[in-house]
Amino acid sequence: MYLAQSRLSLHVFYLEPLRGDSVKMKFDNILSDINGFGKFQIRLVLIQVLSRITLPCHFLLNNFMAGVPSHHCNISALDNESIFLNLTLEDKLAVSIPVEEDGTPSSCLMFSKPRYPHMLNSSSDSLLVQCQNGWVYDNSDYKSTLATEWDLVCRRKSMNKATATIFFIGVMFGAPLFGFLSDRFGRRWMLLLSYLSSMLFAVLSAFSYSYILFVVMRFFTGMSLAGISIISIVLNIEWFGVEQRTLFGIIFSLDWTVGSWILVGIAYLVNEWRPLILAVTSPLLLSLLAWRWLPESARWLMANGKVDAAHYYINQCAEINNRATHMTNITPTTLLESIEDKKDDRTYTSIDLFRTSNIRKIAICSGIVWFGVAFTYYGISLNITGFGLNPYLTQFVFASIEMPMKIGLYFFLEKNGRRLAQSATLLLTGLFLFINMFIAKEKWVIRTVFGVLGKAMSEVSFTVIFFFTIELYPTVIRQNGLGYTSFVARLAVSISPLIMLLEDVWHLLPSMTYCTMAVISGLVALLLPETQNTRLPELIEDVEKKRVISTRGKAI
Repeated sequence: MYLAQSRLSLHVFYLEPLRGDSVKMKFDNILSDINGFGKFQIRLVLIQVLSRITLPCHFLLNNFMAGVPSHHCNISALDNESIFLNLTLEDKLAVSIPVEEDGTPSSCLMFSKPRYPHMLNSSSDSLLVQCQNGWVYDNSDYKSTLATEWDLVCRRKSMNKATATIFFIGVMFGAPLFGFLSDRFGRRWMLLLSYLSSMLFAVLSAFSYSYILFVVMRFFTGMSLAGISIISIVLNIEWFGVEQRTLFGIIFSLDWTVGSWILVGIAYLVNEWRPLILAVTSPLLLSLLAWRWLPESARWLMANGKVDAAHYYINQCAEINNRATHMTNITPTTLLESIEDKKDDRTYTSIDLFRTSNIRKIAICSGIVWFGVAFTYYGISLNITGFGLNPYLTQFVFASIEMPMKIGLYFFLEKNGRRLAQSATLLLTGLFLFINMFIAKEKWVIRTVFGVLGKAMSEVSFTVIFFFTIELYPTVIRQNGLGYTSFVARLAVSISPLIMLLEDVWHLLPSMTYCTMAVISGLVALLLPETQNTRLPELIEDVEKKRVISTRGKAI
């Protein structure tokens, strides 16, 4: 049986049944022998970074692609009347458009007739009406956006916000779809399908010349990108050993930070929405070229009885990591013997997430936590105005604070585990949002500080929940589990932008809603089992059978 080595903290591991006098071979044991964090794994991560940096670029793209520049009603019709020819633009605006409380021209209203009593009518003859001849936009920050392309402002501003919602609805449906396909047909080929479809629909959206066609293409772009999001992280974690999963999870999460920085730089340099979409999608071309060097998940191959292919990739890993001598006693036959009594020809679906008690509890609790994490994260991320900084600088600050917070998270996870980290980051997110509710908008420096801290905590909670979820679900339904939780998360993202409409009821209601959801999901996270230093479960039975607590350390 497996012996326990020196650690004072409590860790959970699965006892393996005996066959005669020998211990049944497990993939984690093999991975430990051939190095679970060597050149093979580093190459795997670097290849995946090429595709994963496109995720934040697309997921946060609406902050720039759908930006709404300053605008006012088009009053160019006055140029056709000789009486106004000698007036300056400021004078024309003064007689045609009412002003807001801050003295700026109204964005959506104009006078039915110019208020210029000495030339035309008295003030009593003019009524306020909606813009009659379109709008004039300030092009100092954006040359073109969705709002300026199709006049998605004023009465049509909801159509502009809907582009983000429709994109995330696509992600919501794509997550369980690619989760099922990946568990059924493998990680590697479904990742290729995600690359190709993401590029196709992103390019088609960039060349869409009608609003309806554009949102349809964005829906399918989101659906395709969901595959990259959930498959890539699972493929990588399934090749890492028990001891290295925490470090890998942190390193792998940094690609989101890097991608966010890249988005700011590209958006600043490319301030037209069509070229912007093409620019942020271009890294997928490199990913497509590098795909040939991606291995299939040996865990998935073994779980599905494909021992010859599993042995090929395990041997490849050993050679690249300079551990080929450890493959002497590992053959396709020994791999088959290690799984033959567990081999199952069943096709697993999302329904299996709710068939048995322990998996069902994990599915319900992880779903609630994912909802809360995504709800608060995108509630902050898609509302980057109101902090006193321009959108580019705000996005850059948000991304920059993530780097040191994630590095600090590694040490916290090593000492305290996943469950406490997940709960603490969500509760702190709720706390910072709560504090920011009562800071006056005039004190924008303080608001920015607490806003950035809240954003950082929500991003850290997203980092934890990804590999926490992967460790909770067994290999045979791991992608289904991640697909289901991603579905719940994208449902939350689709709802999150609409919460801002509640400010018409009470200006603090949106912040209160985000805060409450963060706290609730943080408390629910405490109901999940700890997974630190435990082997990844392979079958549902591994999760359902009685667990044994070791008073010392990790299993060997």
